[in-house]
Parts: sequence; C-alpha cells; structure tokens
Amino acid sequence: MSDQDPVAAFRIEAAELLDQIEQALLDLTHRLDDKSLIDATFRGLHTLKGSGAMFGFDRLATFTHHCESAFDRVRKGFVPATPELVAVILSAMDHMRALVDDEAAAEEMVGAAILTRLQDAIGDAGKAPATPVSADPDAAPGDVRAAGWKLFFRLPPDAMANGTNPLMLLDELRDLGECTITARTDAIPPLPDLVPTECHIGWDVELRGDIERSAIEDVFLFVMDDMEMQLEPLGDTVGEDVDSAGPAQVAVVQAADTPGPAGEAATRPGAKAGESVRVPAERLDILMDRVGELVIVQSRLSQLANGGASGPAGELALRSISEEIERLASELRDTMMVLRMVPIAALFGRFRRLVHDLSRETGKAIDLVTSGESTEVDKTVTERLADPIVHLIRNACDHGLETPEERVAAGKPPAGQVRLAAQQAGGEVLITIEDDGRGINRERVRAKAEANGLIQPGQLLSDHDLLQMIFHPGFSTAAQVTNLSGRGVGMDVVKRTIETLRGTIDMVSEEGKGSRITLRIPLTLAIIEGLLIRVGDSRYVIPLAAVEECLELSLEEDLRSRGRSMIQVRDTLVPFIRLRELFDTGTRPDPYQKIVVITTGGERVGLVVDQIIGSHQTVIKSMSVLHQDVASFSGATILGDGGVALILDVVQLVALGQNREERLRAAG
Repeated sequence: MSDQDPVAAFRIEAAELLDQIEQALLDLTHRLDDKSLIDATFRGLHTLKGSGAMFGFDRLATFTHHCESAFDRVRKGFVPATPELVAVILSAMDHMRALVDDEAAAEEMVGAAILTRLQDAIGDAGKAPATPVSADPDAAPGDVRAAGWKLFFRLPPDAMANGTNPLMLLDELRDLGECTITARTDAIPPLPDLVPTECHIGWDVELRGDIERSAIEDVFLFVMDDMEMQLEPLGDTVGEDVDSAGPAQVAVVQAADTPGPAGEAATRPGAKAGESVRVPAERLDILMDRVGELVIVQSRLSQLANGGASGPAGELALRSISEEIERLASELRDTMMVLRMVPIAALFGRFRRLVHDLSRETGKAIDLVTSGESTEVDKTVTERLADPIVHLIRNACDHGLETPEERVAAGKPPAGQVRLAAQQAGGEVLITIEDDGRGINRERVRAKAEANGLIQPGQLLSDHDLLQMIFHPGFSTAAQVTNLSGRGVGMDVVKRTIETLRGTIDMVSEEGKGSRITLRIPLTLAIIEGLLIRVGDSRYVIPLAAVEECLELSLEEDLRSRGRSMIQVRDTLVPFIRLRELFDTGTRPDPYQKIVVITTGGERVGLVVDQIIGSHQTVIKSMSVLHQDVASFSGATILGDGGVALILDVVQLVALGQNREERLRAAG
C-alpha cells in the first residue's frame, strides 16, 4: 500500500496540468483561430474540474466549470477566442492555483471578480445564438435539450490499446437517463483476421430523459476526434436553459479587480517546488545497479573484517575492496548528480506568462524568444534563479524596450524582443537575458552614482565598473516610480542572490541597440571539484572551475613585488593577493610559495598560498548561523582525516583583497 497522500498527489498533478493549460493559452494569444489549442485548453479545464471534484476540491471544480463552459462555447463556435478572453482565463489560472494550494485560504471575492470579467469577455455571445460564429457549416449546434436521443458510435480500432474502456463509456451514458443499448457486430472480421486488442463493435443507444447534447458529447471528450458518432434527438429540442449553467449567469459582484503586479505568476509556488522531481526510469535503474554492487562489496568487506583473510593476502583483498568502494562512490555521486538535474525549460516556461502580463500592462508589443531549454541544471539552482530572472526581465521590458512609436521612429520593428538563452560551459550554466531596446545611458548612470556618493565627480571608471553601479542598493535611473520599477530595489537583490549561488553577473550594453546580461551559475550546489590548498596551518578549498593555472612564487619574487603585488605571467601583469596576510595567520611564509591564478568577473587575479595539496571532490556544507555573514567563504567541507576546510568565495575574496590594498595605499 502506498504511503503517498492522494491529495498531495493530486496537487502535484494539478500543478502540472495548470502549467500545460497556461502554455496552451499563451500559444493561443498568437494563434487565436488554432482549433487544436482551443481543444487542448478545454480538455485541460475539463480534466482539472473532474479531478478536483473527485478529490473533494468542490470550490475548484465549481470555479473551473465556468471557465470550461466558456471555452466549450469557443470550441463550438458561439464565442470567438479573443485576447480579452484569454487574459481573463489566465487570471483565472492564478485563482485556480490558490484553490489547489489551499481552498479555505483562497478569497471568494477574487474568484467572483474574475467570473464577472469572464461574463464581460463573453458578452451576449455567451447566451447561445441561433447561428454559431464559426464559418464552418459542419460546426456542432449549440447546447440543446431533448426528451431523448438516438446515438450510434463506434470507437477507433486502437481505442482499447490507448486506454479507453468502452464499458465505462456505456456506464456513463446509463447515468444520464433511461438507456437502451444494442451492440452492432457487423464490422467484426472473420476469426483468422481478428486482432484481439482491436475494437470492432459499434453500439446503438437510446437515451430518454431531459438531457443536454453537451452532456452526451462530454462522455466521448477524449476520443471524439477519432471515433465515428451519429446523434439525433428522439423528440423536439429546445434551446439551452441559460439559467441552469454557463458563465453568463454569474451574479455581478461589486469587487475590485486588483490583480497583483506583473511577474507574480513567474514566482508562484506551484506544486511546492522542491517536494518532488520527476526522474526517468532508466536513471533509477542505473542507481539500483550501483547500489546492488555496493551491497556485494559491503559483504566482501564484512567477511574480511570477520577474519576471512590475514597477512599479505588480506592486505591485498582490503586494497581491492577500497578501490572498488572508491569507484562505486564516484559512480553513485555522478548518478545522484544526474538525478537532481532538470531541464531549464520548466523555468523558462514561467516567463512566457510574465512577458504576456508585462506587455498588457506597459502597452508595449513584446516577444519572448527562448533557446537552450534542454540545458540541465540542479533543481535547487533553478528554484533560486526564478526571482533574479524575473527582476531582469521586468527591467528589460520596462527600462530597456521602447514603446512601439519610439521603436518605429528609431527604425526598429514595432515589437520589442527579449531573448532568454541557456547553455552549458564546463561546470557552469550561462543564462543570458538580452533585449533590443534603448540600452543603458552611461551619463545618467554616472550622474546617479555621483549623486548617491558612490563615486567622486569626474572619477575614472572602466565601462564594466560603471555598468556594475546599477547593482548597488537603491540605485535607479528611472524618471518616475511605476508598478514595475523605479524604486531602486531588485537589481541589488539579483546580485546578492547570484553571489549566494557562487555565480557572477556580466553586463554588456550599447546605447540604441540593447543590453545583454549573462548569469554564470554552477551546475550544482551540492558537490564541486575543488583545489585543496594550505595557508599557514589551515586548509582551504578553491572551486576548480575558477582556477586557471598555478605558478611558483619564490622568496626573491615575493620580496621584489612588495608594494605593488603584481607578477608578470607571459607578458601580462597579474595582480595577486597574499592570503596569509589577508587571513592574518601569524605564520611565516613557506620558502617556495605558490600562486593560484583564478578568473572572476572577466579579470585574472592570483592568490598566494603556502602549499597546493591537490584536487579534492568537495561535498559542500552550509556555514553555521554565526558565520553566514563572513563573505570570504561560501561553505565548508569535511576532509578525509576528519578536519574541516573552508571553501573560498573567490568573488568576495577578490573584492575584500582589493579593498584592503586600497586602504593600505591610502594609509601609506
């Protein structure tokens, strides 16, 4: 018996279903006449309604029913799909998510306001006109009632192979009213030609009772496109009783329609991200194989420990087991790393809704173009990347992109473009947010930085350093505060979050052509390859992804570089930081110190250490609460001898070393 809570399982499935419906709606905004998207949205809403009712989510089922009915009218041609209708259903999706997460906490007034907007979007067309708006002469008539119906249907031959049970369909028809069923066997082939898995029987059904046509069609919702069906009324039909169903009958409630700021949809909790992750079965098979091998090796080790061998033979057997365990530990580590990896497409998919909402709020035409969705990242990383990317996209849409009129005047297409791309580069993932807007005005950035006291008037700055000013807390060049931006918060949060992920931010901008921000993020936060070093009596780990090369620093070169802390590496001067002095170890330097050249933020910097011990697979442990504010270290790890080595945060370390050098020069 499974221990999984069925309600928790429903919430996970509902979150995935809501995401699928939302993606179909966003595609529909660009192709309003795409029948397949309309059908997909309707089927998704229908499934969500039925599943919600099955698991006791009555408010969700009732609310979803109105949205489903609206799209049923679109599907049948009574109501055209419009941008306004799609926008209302997208707002309804947010309320459905709230109902899925906690029905009791979801506000009824919000749902009532959305249904009022739904009524406005449908208008009089929602009351089933005599003629559908569809130009298709074969379009289905509207919801009608009859005293009874005569039905013939035949399922496609592969219906049962695809999971359809004809007996369940017949049971659903019986539930609608008085039912007489007769099987048609005329299409059954001769026994030698009969395929047992195929369905060849047809059924004649007479239904008596006050039944809507749509109720019968809903029985065959998931096989309607492939089956053969004839449906005729037994008696007179009447128009749909509009008092009985449909979103047009929602009472008008005087409630303010106050949707949250654009961007909330991208950061929604959904199905409580982090509680579960889908894993391909073959990856679990590999993991099971590794565990099986580990059990066998453990059995060999137990026999050896219980006196199975002694002397040279025992030592040889122990060494063999040690090598086997080392191999299995490495393979298990790699397998577990792969299990935690998820395609970044799930994260990118959220931002389609964000850009759709921003486009409506700003009045700008904005296209989102994504690439590299198959790039895989540790799921913990993707969860923590959502907020920074939301801020960057909002800034690109609000500050970066011009209005359609301004773009046309500048010789650009009316619609602005935001490009979101991901690619793997070694042990990092590069995520790029790029727009083709107005770019960053350097003069305004410099003026704001001088006004805030961040730089002195006329101070010389590289272009990189000037652009980095926008990441300071409270920094904003917006002329006025809007719902989207202008308060000077957001970009500093982006930088702080990326740095906690041991990542970096690079920015390039060209006035009049746009800006590009690149986030460099490690693939995983759990295990890294590191370079184990010694400084004084303590050991530290430098992330190997940041290491470029290692050099030797003789005592003569060390003395010669006093006062300038520079070393020449192949005709290039590289600044370096003496970690022994920075950490104030109180020890004498080794006769032959080493320089570890690292790359950070596009710059090369050397770290002077006493000894390079070697590479080390580092399992990262979080710092204690008392040490979380120590910026030089990003975590700690346990070494093979039980000792602790701190993991250096190279970005913060370089900044700390540079500040120290500046203070020493100022004091001198």
